[in-house]
Amino acid sequence: MRTVKHILNSKPAAVYAVSTNDSVLNALQLMMEKNISALLVIEEDKLLGIFTERDYARKIILQGKSSKDTPIYEAMTPNPHTISPIESIDSCMALMTNKHFRHLPVMEDDRVIGIISIGDLVKFIIEDQKQTINQLESYINS
Repeated sequence: MRTVKHILNSKPAAVYAVSTNDSVLNALQLMMEKNISALLVIEEDKLLGIFTERDYARKIILQGKSSKDTPIYEAMTPNPHTISPIESIDSCMALMTNKHFRHLPVMEDDRVIGIISIGDLVKFIIEDQKQTINQLESYINS
C-alpha cells in the first residue's frame, strides 16, 4: 500500500512556516518566493494553523483588510486537520476531496515533518498508474 511517506520521500524536505505575529504580506512574499500556495503557522515547534491563498482571498481581500497591517493569526485557519506519514494515498485523496482541503500537514511524534498538496497526490497517482500500465504492457508482450 502506498502511503504519504512515499510522497514525502519524493519531495524536498523543506517545510515553510511563519509565526503568528508575522504579517500577511510577509507570508505572501514567502509564498511567492518559494512558489507555494500554503504556509504553516508554527510557534515553538507547535503547529497552530495553516495559511493558504484561499484564506487570503476570503479573510483579507474580501474583508477589505490590509496585508501589511494584518498579523497572520487573524487570517490563518487554526488547528488544521493533519495526517501521519503512514496514511494511505487513497484515504488522503478521499479526505481532501470530501473536506475540500488542498493541503495537509504531515505530523509524526507531535512535530511537523512535511506537507502534501492535492497536486502532490495527483502527480503520485498518475506516476503510479503509468508504472502499472508499463508493467502490464511488459507482461502482455512477454
